[in-house]
Amino acid sequence: MEKPIVSDYGANYGTINPVYGSPAAAMAAAPATSIHGPSAPPANMFDTVPGYEGTIAGGGGGYLPPPPPSVPMPVPEQGPSSPNWQIPSISEDQARESFAMYVSSKCCYSSDPVKEGVITNMESFNTYRYRLETFIESRSTEWSQEPYTGQPVDAGVQPAPGPWQIAAQPPAFFQEHKQTIKVPYTSSVKNCHLCLGMGRNPCTTCAGSGNKVCWVCNGSGFRRSDDRCMHCNGRGRENCSSCNGNGSCQCNTCHGKRQLLVFINLIVKWSTGKDEFIAQDSSGLRVENLGKVSGKELFKDAQYMVYPVRGFPDVSVGQASERLVRDHQVKYTQTSRILQQRQTIELIPITKVNYMWKGKPYVYYVYGNEFKVSADDYPATCCCSVM
Repeated sequence: MEKPIVSDYGANYGTINPVYGSPAAAMAAAPATSIHGPSAPPANMFDTVPGYEGTIAGGGGGYLPPPPPSVPMPVPEQGPSSPNWQIPSISEDQARESFAMYVSSKCCYSSDPVKEGVITNMESFNTYRYRLETFIESRSTEWSQEPYTGQPVDAGVQPAPGPWQIAAQPPAFFQEHKQTIKVPYTSSVKNCHLCLGMGRNPCTTCAGSGNKVCWVCNGSGFRRSDDRCMHCNGRGRENCSSCNGNGSCQCNTCHGKRQLLVFINLIVKWSTGKDEFIAQDSSGLRVENLGKVSGKELFKDAQYMVYPVRGFPDVSVGQASERLVRDHQVKYTQTSRILQQRQTIELIPITKVNYMWKGKPYVYYVYGNEFKVSADDYPATCCCSVM
């Protein structure tokens, strides 16, 4: 029986949310070696490990699908059908204060429209931002290697645990993290494939000769006329500095140890998939401005799996919630394990302020929690005056 994964979430993390009882299905692809060029290990260097047949050197085999749940998946708790949606609004004083701060931040804006302008009408346009976040755990495997210096060798001692049976320490919900774990009972010792177990490779600088043409005399042995080159003692060649004249260098793969410990690494990634929807309004404010502000959180629901929002005043938000919840279930359950979902609705308040100045109508907008102002048609953009 699969052992629970111990973590900060409790002893049942990974077995009750939902419970997974069977090992992951083996991948069908054969090990590949050509993707790494001449230095890639040969395919016969790796043992066949049940449950890891598709593992290749350097990764690239894709994420492993989680095993099917051994018990029915938990049913999400349905939220209240008619929450109390509080719609905030700003006062005329707040609109004036925000307008004054905006103008004072502009070096060439006159404050006369702020002082003399008369507000004639204020219209509220509430824009809603719906966001769905799905916190997932993904697992992939790759063959790895390191110089053999006496590490434990355990391949074949007993069957290796499946990729989703190995304990991993997750971060807090919705925090990105990555963990690499050496899979137990997959480690074996092989001769280094690059140096063929010699521990050294021919020097690439001198092509294994141990020497090269003298840079002072260009191989002639003389500097000028009959003066012997003192740098190479007239030989015309000098010892190769890369290999100290040996003609070979220590193998960079096995570090001269001649053997490699090869094993399977499990790469566990925790990440958050995010999607959001912004309900359009007819205020006239450019939508790109809304990305610069935060909104007032009206609704928040976090659990293993969430239900689509019900009963929200803006029908398009409920429709977006239903679509995104469905899309996330389809998208992430194929290659990952869903650990938690969170959905929020923010109200981004937008107030359109109509005012008169010197007998002409003008408009500015106050929006977001930050009470930012947009006034594209500000009538007094030069503070110079005639004395």
